[in-house]
This record gives sequence, structure tokens and C-alpha cells, in this order.
Amino acid sequence: MSTTPATTARHRWVGLGVLVLAVTLVAVDATVLSLALPSVSETLDPSGTQLLWIGDAYSFVLAGLLVSMGALSDRIGRKRVLLVGSSAFGAASLLAAYSPSPGWLILARALLGVAGATIMPSTLSLIRTLFPDARERATAIGIWGAGATAGAALGPLVGGILLEHFWWGSVFLLNLPVLALLLVLGAWLLPESRARRTGGWDVLSVLLSMAGVIGVVYAVKEFAAEGLTGWSTPAILLVGAAALVAFVRRQLALDHPLLDVRLFADRRFTAAVIASLTALIGLSGVVFFMSQYLQLVRGYTPLTAGIAEMPAFLGAVVGGLLTARLARRAGSRATLTAGLLVMGAGIGLLGLVRGDSGYLLLGTAFLAVGTAEGVVYTLASDLVLGAAPSDKAGAASAVSETAYELGTALGIALVGSVVTALYTGSFTVPAGTDPAAAAQAHESIGGAVEAAATLPQALGDQLLDGAKSAFVHGMNTAAWLAAGLLLLSAALSWYLLRARPTPAGQADVTAARRHRPSPAGGLAARAAGVRMPSCGDGGRPGWPY
Repeated sequence: MSTTPATTARHRWVGLGVLVLAVTLVAVDATVLSLALPSVSETLDPSGTQLLWIGDAYSFVLAGLLVSMGALSDRIGRKRVLLVGSSAFGAASLLAAYSPSPGWLILARALLGVAGATIMPSTLSLIRTLFPDARERATAIGIWGAGATAGAALGPLVGGILLEHFWWGSVFLLNLPVLALLLVLGAWLLPESRARRTGGWDVLSVLLSMAGVIGVVYAVKEFAAEGLTGWSTPAILLVGAAALVAFVRRQLALDHPLLDVRLFADRRFTAAVIASLTALIGLSGVVFFMSQYLQLVRGYTPLTAGIAEMPAFLGAVVGGLLTARLARRAGSRATLTAGLLVMGAGIGLLGLVRGDSGYLLLGTAFLAVGTAEGVVYTLASDLVLGAAPSDKAGAASAVSETAYELGTALGIALVGSVVTALYTGSFTVPAGTDPAAAAQAHESIGGAVEAAATLPQALGDQLLDGAKSAFVHGMNTAAWLAAGLLLLSAALSWYLLRARPTPAGQADVTAARRHRPSPAGGLAARAAGVRMPSCGDGGRPGWPY
């Protein structure tokens, strides 16, 4: 329900620009630190585990809170939550920029996650308010999706430019002028909207959601990094799983649930969430290990490494903008499946990269991954928003964003852990290396670079060559595993979005119950195999997928 008069056409599109600015900022913050990790290691001297937490604490907390904050925005107002969260994001950015130790930086990244959780679902649900026309909304979601995916790909370039001239904390200070602009324009241009029927904000559901998501992800991360070395990891996994089961049961029993888990009965909704999750695992994993590869193996400066990854950014923008047209021509089922297949192929190409590979191979892989991610994420967001009733837009959008951020966290945790495990397992320290330098080199390839600088040149070169070879081996294997996951996701999406016989009149009855127009451009309905009549959106009736 909008609480302000309808905006003019010009204000709608400028308001969309504000929302794109917000989602791009949050997406950039998820990856901007990747190129700064070597500088952070040198300045703060974190352990290998602390370095991983600096990378993924933001996404873990964001994923754990998105559903709760999405439901809160439905209840108290999406614009209000967006503006308050943006202010908190600025304060947390200051803390991160001037963190004096690894522990403080991890805390600041977690606080950024709390604030970011208020921003992401509000932006997508406000698009529904700004653009009641289905075809305009499809275009708006395409632009929004391009901003989200391009932000993740743009992060390394922004980080590279800043690190070329400033210290690592500058990547966080960049947020402040952008947030100031967002607050001013957002307060002026964005309409307030909230659900018609709200109910209370169930605190127990919030706690169960957080405990479940963070517990399961943490356990998976620890298992990938350390294996089953004790009882703590299985115990945390069981506690997290139990919390998720209790959360689902509670949502089914509540009159006004935090998240209507019945949405997952819709195959469009489930396929879209799975596609977002697996695509972001692949994308964040690529950003994590390729940033280290370009700097520590190839010897690129941070700026050069960021420029080398530019095809991913450009591809993400193009993919997001072309999604609506591709889906109209080929159908949502074929477009989503093809996007996942192309992304898997692009990541698989990185399994062929060696220490001296030409840039053509790298650039092709980056372009394929970025373009496919733009298509997958934008179309998945459209399917999620179209599958949910309007009064649950915030919570449904939060599920999509949870998959996005959970995928980012899992990508760093799983892919990073695989690379680290294979690196330490295959790296042999040359005889005669000082024990302290050997231990440092075994921690990570960044540690090996620092340790080699303290050794005699011949011995240091030998140690560095072995470290680079071990890292590339781990990177190749992780790339093939991530590619396999994308191929499995493509097969599952093709299966879930297959056509099924629909009893006569069922689609109309369902639409009447939900009291909403057809999803953006009819894409989601066609993905489910329903031949929809024209609903006044200007589209052709009965598009086959």
C-alpha cells in the first residue's frame, strides 16, 4: 500500500536511479575488499581464519537478517527502513575504514551487514510501488538487476583505483558521499509503502532465522576449511538446522508470519531462489580467487587487476539490461537455464588458466561469467517478485536477496576454503627455509610472498614458484567444482520450470485470489507453463516459453 500520491513518470525513473544507487553500493561493498586483502594482511597481520572472516562476515550477517528486515519494511514502511539503514551503513563504513585490528574490522563488516540488510529488500519492493505497469516494471527490474550484478563486478575495479593512491580503509570511505546523495534524493523522490495487513514483528522468528542461517553457513565454512576435526562443527550444524526447522514450523502456525514459507510451493519462486544462490556462489568465488591470482601470481597492481576484471562488470550491465528482451523471445525457462549454463562454462574456463596464460582466456571467462550473472540475477528477481502477493513484496524480495548474500558468503567460504586446502596440501617448502618463514608461507599465498622477501633471492624465488604453482592448482580445481555446481543448477531450473497441464480456469482463479496483475511482462507465468491472456500490459497473449 502506497502512502503517498503517485509520482510522475520522470520522478519514477529518477527514483529508480536512487534505488539502483543503493543496491549498487551494497553490492560493491561485498566485493570491494577483495583487492585490498593483501594490503589488509600487511597492515593488520590477520591469521588465515581472520582473513576469511574479514571477507565474509558482511555477507553472513546480511544473509541472516535479510528476511527479518524485509518483513520489518513491509510493516513499518520500506522507505523509512531504507533511509535509516543507509544512515547506519555510513556509520559502520567509518568504523571499518579506521579499524585498528582484525577483530575491529570483522566487527565493522558485521555491522555493515546489519545495515545492508535493511537496504537490499527495500529497494526491490519499492520498485513494485514505483512501477505499477507490468512492462515498465520489467524494464525497471532489468536496470536494478544490472546495478546489483555490476556492483559486485565493479567492486574490484573501484578497490584497485583507490588502493593505487590511498590506504585500504579508503574503500569504505567511498560509501559516505554516495550515501549522502542517496539520503537526500531518497527522502525527496521515493514514495512510502507498506503492507495493508501487517501484524506484529515476531522477535522469536527473527532470532530463529538468524540462528539458522548463520549457524548452518558457519558450520559449512568450518567443515570446508578444517574438516571434521572435533564435535563443535557438527553441533553447530545441528543447532542451525534445528533453528531453521523451528522457524519454518512457526511461520506455518502464525497468522502473520515473518516469511510465508508457502511461497516455496511455487516452482517459479523456488527455481529463482536456487538460481540466485548458485550463481552468486560462482561469482563471488571467482572474484575471491582471481583477485589473488592476478596480484600475487601474475604480479599485477591492484588497479591493473581491477581493469583486468572489467569484462565481468561490462557483461553484468549488458546482461541485466537485455534480460527482459531475451525472456520475451526465448521464455523465462530457456533464458534462466542458458544463463546458468553459460556461467558454468565461463567459470570452467578458469580451470584451464595457468600462471602464464594469455589474457584472452581470462577476459573471455570474465565476460561470460559477468553477462550470465546479469541475466540470471535479474530474471530470478523478476520471478520472485511476480510469484509473491503485493503485501508480501518486502519479505519475498528479502528471500531473493538472502540467496544473493548467502551465495556470496558461501562462495568465499567454500571456494576460498577449497583453494586454501589444496594450496596447503600441495605446497612443499624448499629445504633450508627458516621455520618461521615456512609456517608463514603455508598459511596463504600472501604469506608466501611476504616470506619470500625475507629469504635469500635464490631460495625465495624457489619458495615463491612452488607457492604460485600450488595456488593455481587449488584455483583450477575450485573453478571446476563451481562450474559443476552451476551445471547442476541449470538442470534443476529446467526441471522446475517445465510446463505442466493446468486445469481450465485455474490460472484465473489463482490470479483472482492473489489480487495482483500478471508478473512483469507475463514472464513468470510463461515460465510456469501457463498461457496467460492479455492483462492490459501491452504484451501478446499466449507467449510460449
